[in-house]
Amino acid sequence: MTRRILAAALATAVMVPVVAGAQTTKRPYALDDLGKFRNVSDPQISPDGKWIAYTVGAIDVEKDKRDSDVWMVSWDGKETLQLTSSKDSESRPRWSPDGKYLAFTTSRGDEDEKKDEAKKGSQVWLLNRSGGEAQKLTDVKGDIDDYEWSPDSTRLVLVVSDPDPSDDPEKIEGWKKKTKPPIVIDRYQFKRDLSDYLEHLRDHLYLFDIATKKAEPLTSGDYDDRSPSWSPDGTRVAFVSKRGTDPDRSHDSNVFVIEAKAGATPRQLTTYPGEDGGRPVWSPDGSTIAYLQSDEAKWYAYDQAKLALIPAAGGTARLLTESLDRSVGSPEWSADGKSLYFTVEDDRVEYLARIPAAGGKVEPLTTGRRVVGSPSLGPNGAMALLSSSASSPSEVHVVEGGALRKVTTHNDTWVSEVAFSSIEDVTFTARDGTVVNGLLARPTGAPAGTLPLILWIHGGPNGQDDHSFDNIREILAANGYAVLQVNYRGGSGRGAKYQKAIYADWGNLEVVDLLAGVDWAIKSGVADPARLGIGGWSYGGILTNYAIATDPRFKAAASGAGSSLQTSMYGTDQYILQYDTEMGQPWKNPDGWMKVSYPFFKADRIKTPTLFMGGQNDFNVPIAGSEQMYQALKSNGVDAQLVVYPGQNHGIVIPSYQRDRLDRYIKWYDKYLKTPGPAPTAAK
Repeated sequence: MTRRILAAALATAVMVPVVAGAQTTKRPYALDDLGKFRNVSDPQISPDGKWIAYTVGAIDVEKDKRDSDVWMVSWDGKETLQLTSSKDSESRPRWSPDGKYLAFTTSRGDEDEKKDEAKKGSQVWLLNRSGGEAQKLTDVKGDIDDYEWSPDSTRLVLVVSDPDPSDDPEKIEGWKKKTKPPIVIDRYQFKRDLSDYLEHLRDHLYLFDIATKKAEPLTSGDYDDRSPSWSPDGTRVAFVSKRGTDPDRSHDSNVFVIEAKAGATPRQLTTYPGEDGGRPVWSPDGSTIAYLQSDEAKWYAYDQAKLALIPAAGGTARLLTESLDRSVGSPEWSADGKSLYFTVEDDRVEYLARIPAAGGKVEPLTTGRRVVGSPSLGPNGAMALLSSSASSPSEVHVVEGGALRKVTTHNDTWVSEVAFSSIEDVTFTARDGTVVNGLLARPTGAPAGTLPLILWIHGGPNGQDDHSFDNIREILAANGYAVLQVNYRGGSGRGAKYQKAIYADWGNLEVVDLLAGVDWAIKSGVADPARLGIGGWSYGGILTNYAIATDPRFKAAASGAGSSLQTSMYGTDQYILQYDTEMGQPWKNPDGWMKVSYPFFKADRIKTPTLFMGGQNDFNVPIAGSEQMYQALKSNGVDAQLVVYPGQNHGIVIPSYQRDRLDRYIKWYDKYLKTPGPAPTAAK
């Protein structure tokens, strides 16, 4: 695909006004709002710059499933059209460079076709801009995870997952039964959430000819290839792959280039012994490739990506954002190739920035307490992106006249009816002198004085709570709770040193920071010390366990997808490489593993009634972690409950389960926090 460009529209910094308005006549946020929320994503500007295609995700309450459709909006925002409306989800809308087609991926098909397990994966479909129904374009075995148009619109490069032979067991040589065969594992990393057990099924690149509808393999081998990108002249494809003697034992992914013809041999460009990735982006003249370079492999869990350039013919890589102590993403070239645009994750926000290709100062292009992302660059300096704030879910915006202009309004109606919480930035100091930042949500119309407080902890740990819309924060605040979100050490947005501070020392400094936030909330008169709650999901659930084993003040906890006996996670979850590089094998470092497992071995100190939750099929943080802590608290006579969501992975995606989870949070906290009691003594 010809690389999109950005020019005059961003000649000056984008100033984003943030307007606060009274919401006293609106209703509180409620569980029913989950069905009204629309997830707007993936904006793509048409080649003529007149339209922006994007997707809108929604919950089908009656069918208890999620659906996503392709829409488009005119550049001026005056005309909005829904392009797909099937019962199957559509995603990844992409315009052909000649402007004749809009492609998308979907697993839709007729019932006879869906019975064929070999054809059940996502395929590429086409909408002709001249009119008519969408037509299926590809029919390859396996699932199409990604694709990109060639610059001349005659071919696609596809990322195709190998089909699983066990989906049709009777065709397996030597098996000939309807029953699925046993799963045979011999890989070092053998589990991954959503992918389940890892055999030798891989993702490879294919070339697909639009006219003949013929697909030819471009790459092969026992490794995964991803993020393909065409050179401007259409002769080469850049992609990212992790290769070597045993890719499972390494974080060393690199950028490769291959001629766009069957039988060609990939040429490795980057040699940095860590993760080189993102989607490679060719300069307009095809001479240089921009990509993202991560920290060295040992810092895998605390990565802060940098923008890098390398000659397409090979040579020495050059870092452009080495002096910017923040993580960057989504790079794109300007039309003249003299500068690049990218997003920057900063303290509680994300903004758009620009830097000269020759090197120099990073120039922020958006401001305001908000999060922007998914930039799409079009002709004549056109640009579209997503923008979200704490009280406004993501909508498509365009850059015009040095400002952001909103062009979609999918969430406007119900947002106008709801009284969202008031969000403020907060800062406090941990006991070791570290300055910690966070967000405080106060219920709209809350009475004067202290409130029951819930310390809600983000996952990761490499992530942050920011000024984007957060439905968990809103539902808790709507039910009368002040919600404190602390961006503890180990998280992003505050620089590399802040992120790496918890390396091989989990549950220490993070808890110091979290408890400092609670102390601040009490001292400032926000929190009732007798009504303190805590909770989180994933690493937020893990830190919930650490915190309640450290501090007895919490009267109620909700630990989702967490773990405490960390030694038992070795070989049962997907983080084997992190464990090997950060902690070492348990038999080589038993003291270190015992140290980070202290919530389980100090379970007799926990007095906090705790709701444990998780997905039955979670390979990220297996449900065993929650089961162990549930059993430990039950054994010690502490009120606890375990909720297991059938068939769910790390993320809970079935709408009724999502609603159920929020409802259980509220009821659990209400049970223990709505009636004041004597304030417990803080931990020493």
